Amino acid sequence: MTECTISQTFAMPNKETFKIKPIAKLLQEETNNEYLDAFPHPYAGEFLDKARKIQSNSIKNVAFDPPYSPRQLKEHYDSLGQSWDGTNSIWSQWEFQIARILQPGGKCIKFGWNSHLIRSDFEITRILLVNHGSHHNDTIVTVQKKINNTLDRITQQS
Repeated sequence: MTECTISQTFAMPNKETFKIKPIAKLLQEETNNEYLDAFPHPYAGEFLDKARKIQSNSIKNVAFDPPYSPRQLKEHYDSLGQSWDGTNSIWSQWEFQIARILQPGGKCIKFGWNSHLIRSDFEITRILLVNHGSHHNDTIVTVQKKINNTLDRITQQS
């Protein structure tokens, strides 16, 4: 198991997460700014539609900054002219596609309000807690490395 580093900093919030200075610095350090942005701002389409067209084990890094809350999910799908069924199954579908398209050893830089693993075949190598002030939730950034090629196993599970 790899050692995980944890750090904490303060930065003002921004709806464009990757423009927050400590987050921009982490993306540069971890990926040299070479990554697939799963949810580019502004949202231009559904990640699942794009991901299903990507060859398995072909992407080196993914930045995964999805809508965090049910309200944000509804707004996201409304902005695309689509409906969301209100279930959390969309998270499992997103995470399955990330695990499928990432190369072994590839990184998923995940943003959210928790630090759960994409899948059990990933390990967290770095955590950055970004405090946005007393009335804002922190952003938890995890760097998750795909530790082996799990394509056969994850295809069977889904």
